[in-house]
Amino acid sequence: MPRSLRVQQDCIDKVKLALRRNGFPSQRYLAEDVGFALATVSNFLTGKPVDYATFEELCRRLALDWRAISTLDFEVSSQTTDKMPEIPEAVDAPQELLPCYPDGAVSLGSPFYLERSPLEEEVYQEIRKPGALVRIKAPKLMGKTSLMARILAQGQSLNYRTVYLDLSSVEGGIIRNLDKFLRWFCLMVGRQLALENRIKEYWDTEILGSNDNCTVYFEEYLLPAIDCPLVLGLDDVDRVFPHSEVVEDFLGMLRSWHEKGKIPGRWKQLRLVMAHSTECYIPLDMNQSPFNAGVPVELLEFDSKQVLSLAVVHGLSWHQSQVEELMRMVEGHPYLVQLALYEVSSGKLALEQLLRDAPTEAGIYSNHLRGLLEMLQHAPELAQALKMVVASMEPVELDSMQIYKLHSMGLVHQENNWVIPRCNLYREYFRRVLSA
Repeated sequence: MPRSLRVQQDCIDKVKLALRRNGFPSQRYLAEDVGFALATVSNFLTGKPVDYATFEELCRRLALDWRAISTLDFEVSSQTTDKMPEIPEAVDAPQELLPCYPDGAVSLGSPFYLERSPLEEEVYQEIRKPGALVRIKAPKLMGKTSLMARILAQGQSLNYRTVYLDLSSVEGGIIRNLDKFLRWFCLMVGRQLALENRIKEYWDTEILGSNDNCTVYFEEYLLPAIDCPLVLGLDDVDRVFPHSEVVEDFLGMLRSWHEKGKIPGRWKQLRLVMAHSTECYIPLDMNQSPFNAGVPVELLEFDSKQVLSLAVVHGLSWHQSQVEELMRMVEGHPYLVQLALYEVSSGKLALEQLLRDAPTEAGIYSNHLRGLLEMLQHAPELAQALKMVVASMEPVELDSMQIYKLHSMGLVHQENNWVIPRCNLYREYFRRVLSA
């Protein structure tokens, strides 16, 4: 056997043994062909084939003790499986390695997070740059928060300070008032940095405007107090879009901070990471908008290879035909795919039944679909627009505001002013309920 293959087989055998020791029966977790499945898992988790260089990383991502595994002494050959030492009785798998219901962001270290290589590495490199601005754009449930969590974790590994703010949590009475909102903004950042609230001391309401006060608070208090890079993650920035009295000043201020980071001074400490579902549909001066600056990151749907990798990690011995069956219903929508894999891998449903019931009230997506329907019922004009889209087998032209909102909800694919349903699940369900 060539040395490269023997080295790879050695690593595969050792990880197979470790997986069995940790309670993963090969036929359940790594499908019928353990070696092939492990190589697939390694490619999914590390983006690289299994060899000694990636062995440590693979074990770490699977929460295994690579040092203990690497010292195991057993003969490696084409017959290694038959020569493995006796395996102790399996113990329960670590909870983080078991398939879990896809409810919100995927936790750090979870093998069920699908890396979109080389996207993550490019973003990790970007936040090393002084004054960086990263803009994550994708419809809801596409993985924006999961990616942001990993960006912040990367910042922490570099000994940067990090702050995460979910703007969807801001109360309506605060977000409609610029001064209240910016005070809230400064307070929440300071709290996460474990700094004393000194807003009253720095807020000069007689001479300075709200934006200037907020800028001064960061420049003269928050940033000097930590004296190291700060990665500031702002999730659901769309929350400010409907509030014209806030959105222009707030986004303009963020853009100015980014520009200040390009010159020597305190603002080089700041790295901004913003996540949003659509572009801002309130007109902004191109020189004040943060949406034409920094590095844009667009999260796309999974392709068939990625879905197959996820199926393997869920312990499913699927073939390409089964992946294609699922994708004919939900395309590569991350949440819809993850939910289907969870239900099938847990043994609750066969794929055939899942797909048959998917667009009905009896299907696994019923809560998700009803939630979307409820939002549409509060926006009759938007519901009527979607009714036109799902009823047509050709792309439908809509006005810009309708496209923005339907796309941010994740209901349509957009190409200029023309849209189609994001997937057959949405087409079949909304064609039925909106025509009732």
